[in-house]
Amino acid sequence: MKTSPPPSAAPTTFAAADLGATSGRVILGRVGAGLLDLTEVHRFANTPVRLPDGLRWDVLALYQGILDGLRQAARTTDGHLASIGVDSWAVDYGLLDADGALLGQPFHYRDARTDGAAAAVWSKVEQSELYRITGLQHLPFNTVFQLASAAGSAQLVAARTLLLVPDLLIHWLTGSVGAEETNASTTGLFDTRTGTWAPGLPTRLSLDAGLLPPLRAPGDPAGTLLPHVAAYTGLDADTPVTTVASHDTASAVVAVPATEPHFAYISCGTWSLAGLELDTPVLSEASRAANFTNERGIDGTIRYLRNIMGMWLLEESRRSWQKQGLPTDLQSLLADAAHAEPFAALIEPDAPEFLAPGDMPERIREFCRRTGQPVPDSQGALIRCVLESLALAHRRTLRQAADLADREIAQVHLVGGGSRNELLCQLTADATGLPVIAGPAEATALGNILVQARTAGLIGDRPAMRRLVCETQPLRRYTPRGDSAAWDAAAARVESATEGRP
Repeated sequence: MKTSPPPSAAPTTFAAADLGATSGRVILGRVGAGLLDLTEVHRFANTPVRLPDGLRWDVLALYQGILDGLRQAARTTDGHLASIGVDSWAVDYGLLDADGALLGQPFHYRDARTDGAAAAVWSKVEQSELYRITGLQHLPFNTVFQLASAAGSAQLVAARTLLLVPDLLIHWLTGSVGAEETNASTTGLFDTRTGTWAPGLPTRLSLDAGLLPPLRAPGDPAGTLLPHVAAYTGLDADTPVTTVASHDTASAVVAVPATEPHFAYISCGTWSLAGLELDTPVLSEASRAANFTNERGIDGTIRYLRNIMGMWLLEESRRSWQKQGLPTDLQSLLADAAHAEPFAALIEPDAPEFLAPGDMPERIREFCRRTGQPVPDSQGALIRCVLESLALAHRRTLRQAADLADREIAQVHLVGGGSRNELLCQLTADATGLPVIAGPAEATALGNILVQARTAGLIGDRPAMRRLVCETQPLRRYTPRGDSAAWDAAAARVESATEGRP
């Protein structure tokens, strides 16, 4: 199958609305013969709002940001786009009433309302059975636990439709209602074996199955712009919206530039999502005990991975330092970290005390005190602690994934914003003992655009999509170096300090 359109064809332009934990963007992607490039036309803040009842996303501001971005895109393209795709983070949702009105701003997954909700769910469906159905890693904020925490609330009682964040935004753009399957697979209500909503599971959990809309696959049409949206943005009235892999990690995996079969990936941003691309889920008890997830990818693939806290630890530390008037320039901090003492202190990135916003440096220091380690005495030392700990978490996760899935790993692809962090990339290569191919940094937006381009007939299968990424995007290779025995000892220290936490 061809990897690009005929040489005579002019490039085709698509728009990706890509929402992250701290900002949203509208990006134009041009696809042509040997061409895949991105241009950011609009960026806007994603600032959660703490209300009396908890931490919420300002989804109306996000929608307005997308509209303004599409308006700028229209000015750039004379109103013509081949299509639009929307991606965001997973698990969070909006509820619509019988008239289709939004019942309050969506809760933020870092809100504490889900504390204890898992026990309520497991009292109805045993944890091991739930895993055999959904294949989902236990995270306290999974959609199913959010819904359990909302049981009996006026909003949930009045709700008639549940839409995950990208589906909600597409609904406002087009009027259509649906649930994209890569994101639906993160809810805890999706059957990972059949690729459908799990029959009977909502009822067993005292949830209304009617809340769940029809599923859509990446590449399915999601409608065209509503008249008032087209009028505001200046785009053609028949501009289509294409269903992409709306879970940002699923889009990022589309753009992993792998040309050989034995690869692992790390999609590194606010979270590090480390794992493998498989044809079938791994639903063993050992997999559940190791807390691995089986989420949907494009073409029915399985993203077999585990969530790791990721660059959240670094960015939340920088926010704390900014409030204290301390230096926050990232490159300077990373240079200090590169010269800090190796393995002086290590943390478990997924310790529950690191989940919520707050004074991350103090939480890290307290972890070190509690586990009898030297307390980082400078910003550089603390960042060194964070990055070495993330590299060790990458190592542990990928080795466990390979063992549980009975797969070999020959190299690691590290994509997303973390691929710009040279120290983290090198530490990950050193820790895993595997070559790390870093890039593309904009994997999520590229994956969004690639699915749209394939839907438009401009590119072929997944290997063709990935070859185009290899041919057009800057990549950097990191070769393992240093003392592997030192990494073995460091890994043993973390395991000892956390008493065998998976």
